[in-house]
Amino acid sequence: MGTIFNIIILGVIVWFLYQRFVPAKGIKNINATELKVELNNKGDKQFIDVRTPNEYRGNHIKEFRNIPLNDLGKRAQELSKDKEVVVICQSGMRSSHASKALKKLGFKEVTNVKGGMSSWR
Repeated sequence: MGTIFNIIILGVIVWFLYQRFVPAKGIKNINATELKVELNNKGDKQFIDVRTPNEYRGNHIKEFRNIPLNDLGKRAQELSKDKEVVVICQSGMRSSHASKALKKLGFKEVTNVKGGMSSWR
């Protein structure tokens, strides 16, 4: 009986880690070097920084507008679902969550900046 319970617990842990760390379908991931190319070829892209207003004020990339992760659900209508959305945060974790949320809300093209502002030079 204990062995079956342990297997179930292990299965739940593996599933949780898989859900948390495997990139979501349809979300492109880029690094800071690739972001520089994206910024040079802006085109029809929207750039959002999902950090807190204080973090954003401290240091940000001028093309990015601040929509904190906590406000994203309420403010997603400010973005066009037909244009690519490039998302950044401090380390890449919040932007990953934001990217998944945007996909669920029906945004077609979503790009997450891996490493976030920590990797930006």
